[in-house]
Amino acid sequence: MNEITVPAMGESITEGTIFKWHVKEGDSVNIGDVLLELETDKVNLEISAEASGVVQKILCQEGDNVTIGEVIGQISPEEGVGSEPAPTKGEEAPAPVQAETKAAPEPPKPAAESADGSTPTASPSARKLARERGIDLDQVQGRDPIGRIYHDDVKNHSAESAKPAAAGKPEQRSAAPAASADSIGKPVERQRMSRRRQTIANRLVEAQHTAAMLTTFNEVDMTAILDVRKRRKDAFKEKHDVSLGFMSFFTKAVVGALKRFPLLNAEIDGEDIIVKKFYDIGIAVSAKEGLVVPVVRDADRLGFAEIEKEIVDLANKARSNTLSLSELQGGTFTITNGGVFGSLLSTPILNTPQVGILGMHKIQLRPVAIDAERSENRPMMYIALSYDHRIVDGAEAVRFLVTVKELLEDPESLLLEG
Repeated sequence: MNEITVPAMGESITEGTIFKWHVKEGDSVNIGDVLLELETDKVNLEISAEASGVVQKILCQEGDNVTIGEVIGQISPEEGVGSEPAPTKGEEAPAPVQAETKAAPEPPKPAAESADGSTPTASPSARKLARERGIDLDQVQGRDPIGRIYHDDVKNHSAESAKPAAAGKPEQRSAAPAASADSIGKPVERQRMSRRRQTIANRLVEAQHTAAMLTTFNEVDMTAILDVRKRRKDAFKEKHDVSLGFMSFFTKAVVGALKRFPLLNAEIDGEDIIVKKFYDIGIAVSAKEGLVVPVVRDADRLGFAEIEKEIVDLANKARSNTLSLSELQGGTFTITNGGVFGSLLSTPILNTPQVGILGMHKIQLRPVAIDAERSENRPMMYIALSYDHRIVDGAEAVRFLVTVKELLEDPESLLLEG
C-alpha cells in the first residue's frame, strides 16, 4: 500500500488545508497524476501520485487542515482491491459494503470515542459543520469502518435527527451562527474564509499590533512620465514586446530612494536592525484568492523593460495561481497600487517584517499653481509611505517620499539610479 502524504512545502510553511480532491476512492491513477490541491498560507500546491494504482482510501476531506508528513490517503498497487474495508460513499459503494456498514454501525463506534467515551473522532471540517448546524456528533452515523466522522456524514445527517440533538443541548443551538442568522429573518450567505484570506487577515492585524506604523503623504506631478510614455510607448513595445507601464518608473524611483535612506530597506530582528544591501521589491497583486506580493529580485540591476516583463509574468502567475513559494519570499520593500481600482488616497499597511510600503493612487487632473499668477491642470497622483517608526524617524520617512517624488518628476534621473 502506497501512502499519500503531505510534502514539504518550503520554509515557514508547516501545514495546509485540503482545497480540492481531484480523485475519489476507487479511481485508477498513474504516476504524476494530480490527486489534490492543497491550500497554504501563500500559494496553492498540487500533490501528484508517486505510484500507479487505485485510490484505496481518502483519509482527510476537503477543508481539513493537514501537516507536513501526514498521511491523507492510500493508493493500492493492485487494481480492483475492493475487498479491503474503506469508507463508502453512498450509492457509489458496492451493495455488500453498504449492507455491512448499515447492519453493524455500533462496533466501530467505541473506537471513534475519546478516552472518556464522550466525543467521537471527527475531521475538523465535520466538527465545524456540526457546530454550525447544532448537531451532536454522537448522533451522527459515520460510514468509516474505524468510526471516524467526516464532513459528508454530518452533511447527510437528516434534519429530523439533528433537531432532537439540538433540543437536548440548547447551549449548542444558541451558539450556532446559522441559528442566530436565521433569527433576524433576513437572507444570509455563509462563505468559508480561504486559508490565504485568513493569513492576510492575521498578518494585517499583526502588523498593526507589532509595528509603530505611521503614514506620510505627498503628491507627484505625472506630466513628465506621461510625456515619456506617449513618445516612447510604441517603440518600446516593438523593441521589448512589453508595454511601458508606470510600475517600472516607480520601482526605479523606490530603489533610488532606498539607496539614500537604507533604514527603509531593513527589518527588526529582536534587538538588532538588519540593513539589506540588495533590493528585492515586492509588487502587490490582487488575485482571486486574495492579495499576494510576488517579488522582483535585484530590481536595481534591471532595466525598465526587464522590470516590466518581470511584473507582467509575476502578475499572470498570481492570477492563475501558479506562483512558487520562492517568488513570494524575501522582499525588502513593497509597492501597492490602489489607483488601478480608482483609489484616490489610502494608508497602506506594512508587509511585515518589512518596515516600508509605498502606496500609489489614481492619476487625476487637478489645478496646480505654477507661480504666483498662473495655474494649470496637471495629472497628479497622491503617494503614501507607511513606515515602522521604531527604526525610521519621521524626518527620514518624509525625505524618502520627497526623493521618490523628485525622481518621478524627472524621469531622466531614473537612468542614473542604476
